[in-house]
Amino acid sequence: MPIDTPQDLRDHIELAIKVELTTVPPYLYAMYSIADQSSEAALLIRSIVAEEMLHAALAANLLLAVGGRPNFASAAYMPTYPSDVPHHRPPLRVDLAPCTRELVHDLFMRIEQPEIHGSPDQPDEFETLGQFYHALEHGLRRVNETHDLFSDTQAACQLSDPSFYAPVAFDAEDSGGLMPIDGEQSAVDAIEVIVHQGEGLSDDRWADPSHQELTHYYKLLKIYDGESPLGDVIPMRTNPTTDSFPEEVRPVSDLFNAAYRYIYLLMDRMFGPEEDKGPLVDDLYGLMTQVLSPVAHRLRSIPCGDGEFAGPTFEVYEFAGDPVGELAAMSAAVAATHPDLSSVADWFAAKT
Repeated sequence: MPIDTPQDLRDHIELAIKVELTTVPPYLYAMYSIADQSSEAALLIRSIVAEEMLHAALAANLLLAVGGRPNFASAAYMPTYPSDVPHHRPPLRVDLAPCTRELVHDLFMRIEQPEIHGSPDQPDEFETLGQFYHALEHGLRRVNETHDLFSDTQAACQLSDPSFYAPVAFDAEDSGGLMPIDGEQSAVDAIEVIVHQGEGLSDDRWADPSHQELTHYYKLLKIYDGESPLGDVIPMRTNPTTDSFPEEVRPVSDLFNAAYRYIYLLMDRMFGPEEDKGPLVDDLYGLMTQVLSPVAHRLRSIPCGDGEFAGPTFEVYEFAGDPVGELAAMSAAVAATHPDLSSVADWFAAKT
């Protein structure tokens, strides 16, 4: 069915946010499994993760601009695994799995499959994300003809300061970043950034005008073709759960999941009426680099007794009280038996 009403539009933008967020954990899991984290393959996947987070932020700005409000604090916004890419047809199952050329080809490149020029819009059951986003763009234009969609863009809630997003290795600044959405044209511009950085269109390899950044599909193709070899890969368990780990591993897994959950709580505040979003953005980057990364690397170093190693489970963690206080206590307890994570405990202690 076409997108014909403001509520239809808001529902589909919310779906876009969830689709973008669904891809982040499997990409991170695959990246963490690559032994050499400074390899080109690992950095290419890292660059895709950074832009998926950007795309979720742009979609959240768009939702706010047309009268909605993303609810990142809701556990319903957090994907669990294994699962399917929402509304993808045919169904596309997403696993948390160590990186292989087959995983890159059979899952990641299918997620980022380029749209063929002239493909029909598919707002509800889509083969490519390009078809979905173009249905979103056309629906937005159509609804704006009969409704004043941008009468209150909730500018104070949008995360729009360009300085809050810095491209990482293999990403180019002129391929697009954060932007305020204040009308139809800026809304369309934001959608175009998402499409061109992601799967692109047909055989267009480039995400930026100066041809410095490949689209996600062609970054992944470099890995699949062996141009950017994976090297050694740690055999992390596929679709792990905390309960399946040896008992001594579970507190480390819980710490990762609690920190990941806290990222969502931070994002909920970032897209609220906070006057100074800078400290929240700093905390988000700190959590990704100074907390999640070292905890994930600790997990991947722990054997599970079956030839496999642990890995982050990305399960939903619910706090009993103050998240920062709980995380400070959890990280201190984990650091007592895993001294290499003392920096994580120090990071949270500084926040209390």
